[in-house]
Amino acid sequence: MTLNVDKCKQMVIMLHECSGIGWHTVQKAVAHKAWDSVDGTSAADWMAIGFGRAQAEAAARRWNDPFDWPESPYLRSQELGAAVITPYDEEYPEELRRIPQPPWVLYALGKVELLKRPSIAVVGTRNPSAYGRHTALALSEELSRRGLTVVSGLARGIDSKAHEAALRGHGSTIAVLASPVDHCYPPENRSLYKEMIREGLILSESPVGSPLHPGMFPLRNRIIAGLSLGTIVVEAAKGSGSLITADQALEMGRDVFAVPGPISSPKSEGPNSLIREGAKLVSSADHILEEYGWLQEKLAALTKPQQATAVAASMNAEEQKIIDLLRDRPLTINELHQLTMIPFGHLSALLINLCIKRKIEQQPGAVYIAL
Repeated sequence: MTLNVDKCKQMVIMLHECSGIGWHTVQKAVAHKAWDSVDGTSAADWMAIGFGRAQAEAAARRWNDPFDWPESPYLRSQELGAAVITPYDEEYPEELRRIPQPPWVLYALGKVELLKRPSIAVVGTRNPSAYGRHTALALSEELSRRGLTVVSGLARGIDSKAHEAALRGHGSTIAVLASPVDHCYPPENRSLYKEMIREGLILSESPVGSPLHPGMFPLRNRIIAGLSLGTIVVEAAKGSGSLITADQALEMGRDVFAVPGPISSPKSEGPNSLIREGAKLVSSADHILEEYGWLQEKLAALTKPQQATAVAASMNAEEQKIIDLLRDRPLTINELHQLTMIPFGHLSALLINLCIKRKIEQQPGAVYIAL
């Protein structure tokens, strides 16, 4: 029997958006080629291929006009400008096809072409230390500048820092949400969410309009791991969701990397434990890229030659000097004054301007770090 892609896609989207129908039930319909073999208006026919009664009745109600109903997630996605992608679409990421339960439907807002780029996941605690924030920023920016797309979950903490930094490079970034793509969670990441729609990609398998519940987060984590060649854990306490993502990556046969941290820090307990168990210690983008020798040629083809960037061009000599100093180590304004001999008033104005440009960040105790 020839695969009718349009009818198959329509059926998969319709079933995915029916309340009470999960991954395995959609699989039954696909296995039976139900788009051709089932009289979709009959609940009995759906039950004959293994649907429960409530599932069969829901499918039968939707079959004739699958998207012609109030609050249809598919139609609402179209109104948002979101792409609705199934495994039968060219845009569907190849890495996801190889996981045990690939999503039947993905909703995507932003640059869908990022799904075809080599990617790496960066995850970690929602309450990182200054060391964790700085590491996530530096590592994610360098990975993106080298052409890798950084994948994370838009959570507060390490996830947010990874996305912010990766937006500065050619590789950009993908946020996989537990919530639907039209709902930013947590709300304080709204400005980052909007920037990612313009310059990155927001992705979810949750139909638009679905309520958010805790069970969606582990499902989200499997997509983060599944999209990526490997997962980097920056900081994570014992039992955190980031370690669940790492476990899922291992189950999928993907690489797990970990950033070592102080043995006295509970936030480093997770990555330090992963390293003891065989995860690859990582402290720079080179440690990632050297694991994938074949990537260099592919990234070179995908990455445009870097010209003098607009950011660099917008920096004057004094600002660049401050950034160069802060890349070596965090410094106070007094230490910067001693090293640069820039007058205090002018130095203070420069620091404020660099904070606005998101080139540096002020830490507690008036300590500045480079981002």
